[in-house]
Amino acid sequence: MQAASGLFGMVVLAGLAPHAPAQIQLQVLGTHSTGIFNGSAAEVGAYDAASQRFFTVSSAQDALNILDLGNPSAPALIASISTVPYGANPNGVAVCNGVVAVAVENATRTDPGKVAFFDTSGAPINSVVVGALPDMVTFTHNCRRLLVANEGEPSDDYLTDPEGSISTIDMTVGAANLTSANVRTATFTAFNSATLDASIRIFGPGATVAKDLEPEFIAVSHDSRTAWVTLQENNALAIVDIEAAVVTQLVGLGFKDHNIAGNGLDPSNADGGNLIANWPVRGMYQPDAIAAYHDGKDTFLVMANEGDARNYSGFNEETTVSAQVLDSGAFPNAATLQLAANLGNLKVTTVNGNTDGGVDYEELYSFGARSFSIRTASGALVFDSGDQFEQITKAALPTRFNANSTSNSRDNRSDDKGPEPEGVAIGKAFGRTYAFIGLERIGGVMVYDITNASSPSFVQYINNRNFSQTPGANQGGDLGPEGLVFVRAEDSPNGKPLLIVCNEISGTTTVYQVSKN
Repeated sequence: MQAASGLFGMVVLAGLAPHAPAQIQLQVLGTHSTGIFNGSAAEVGAYDAASQRFFTVSSAQDALNILDLGNPSAPALIASISTVPYGANPNGVAVCNGVVAVAVENATRTDPGKVAFFDTSGAPINSVVVGALPDMVTFTHNCRRLLVANEGEPSDDYLTDPEGSISTIDMTVGAANLTSANVRTATFTAFNSATLDASIRIFGPGATVAKDLEPEFIAVSHDSRTAWVTLQENNALAIVDIEAAVVTQLVGLGFKDHNIAGNGLDPSNADGGNLIANWPVRGMYQPDAIAAYHDGKDTFLVMANEGDARNYSGFNEETTVSAQVLDSGAFPNAATLQLAANLGNLKVTTVNGNTDGGVDYEELYSFGARSFSIRTASGALVFDSGDQFEQITKAALPTRFNANSTSNSRDNRSDDKGPEPEGVAIGKAFGRTYAFIGLERIGGVMVYDITNASSPSFVQYINNRNFSQTPGANQGGDLGPEGLVFVRAEDSPNGKPLLIVCNEISGTTTVYQVSKN
């Protein structure tokens, strides 16, 4: 494995499959900084080819920021549009046919939110009411529908828990003519009495299935007829008939066995080293971002298995292995496992693992899978990257392994969710299909050739972070990549494929050029 040795812009080139048919390389072109640290000032974004503008949402500013990418080496702020007239924090943005859609949550997060529509200059067009806590928004490829993932998170005291849902908005009437009649809602109420896959987690206090499910991210089929929606906390996937606005299926994503070869993890921040090994732990995939691609015959889904716990004042599922009572039959070496240098500090759930209803736990379930997965259109697992992310970052940045996005300290995320893959983008370049996965904690982007879905090959790891600086406002480079957007060569301002990465902790938006290696 080859590595460039600078602390800024760390790159790993030849990796787990050095003979991939068509290698590419990411190169940093330019960055725009809001100057706001740890405020979600550049969380996710969307690119419009016609205007050569990039749109990002900033929770710190309650604003839609518009960047000029005419010169991708020097992204420049054109305007900052307040979203306060529509509610509170903006959570998602999408653009199609010159219309920019922004998901805006209500000031009371458990009440219905809105989608606000603007033109590419930022002039307001219209707004419509959708479900509680609208998070991610995306247009279908034909621009006929806008889909909204209404997360429906509970209040902190867990006394109010709105239903999660997916809104489908008919854009054929034009954004300016939209009314509530053009908004339909795909709900989960039909599953309240259904028998679900055992790996689907329904566990909120007193919650129905519809209240417990929390839509996170949406991918759309190439024919604009089907949507796949991640239900992160629930370790599940919803399949949606877009035209009918109906959830047709709930799919459990299963669990990852960290005790088999290739599925190791470093579970301790107190082991004195970067120790990736097999442990008797099951990972809940719990993907955040999802993207779909079609290889000419089949559709595949790419998921970033971030993991997420419910941690509220009214209900908290998170604990550590050392705090649990372990069944002596299942864990005869419990005392050793519960040492801080082993599994003791690893964060696990109290919801799963007590299989007999007693006082102890027969199984251990951790949050996320520290990987990316490829699944079929029906949700069946085709490929998982196993422990590759930790192995690659360990080799590339051994003194910063599993560092947090707000601290340069090594190993301080091992006991949590490790590198925490969160964002995904898919793009075709030079005759191959690539997946780009952002690592929220240590930072950087993993690049894989996924042309063959059952046998992806690692291409590159690049991290535009500066570990010589303490993370802060305009310090530390790119921190906390979340939203990733691929721009085709034919849509790019410079005629080259681009990857645009929004970094929520550093408040930066960075443009990478995708070049043939």
